[in-house]
Amino acid sequence: QLQLVESGGGLVQAGGSLRLSCGASANIFAFNAMGWHRQPPGEQREVVASIHHFRQVAGGITNYADSVKGRFTISTDGAKNIMYLQMNSLKPDDTGVYYCSRGRYVAGKYVRDAYGQGTQVTVSS
Repeated sequence: QLQLVESGGGLVQAGGSLRLSCGASANIFAFNAMGWHRQPPGEQREVVASIHHFRQVAGGITNYADSVKGRFTISTDGAKNIMYLQMNSLKPDDTGVYYCSRGRYVAGKYVRDAYGQGTQVTVSS
């Protein structure tokens, strides 16, 4: 059974940076796609970044939610079976539990089939 373990969350001031990591128990090059999701307090979980073709294309093909474009960067390290989310210029609205996932694209939309347990990110103003 696949295990995904997130780390790197914490408390940071607005304008600061964090790098989240997601360790997988399987070879991520066998995955179709991976993604990061965010669930703010009292709200639904949303995809903030996804990546596919990371084995075939240097850096992979990435997609971002409009709210994080230009500030967040998703990447993978196939040798370590780790996915990252570099988060810069953080805002209080970025606060939430961040989850990594394995998934695939269906009709151009990222759909996950496995989640990690999540890591809390809190951005203070």
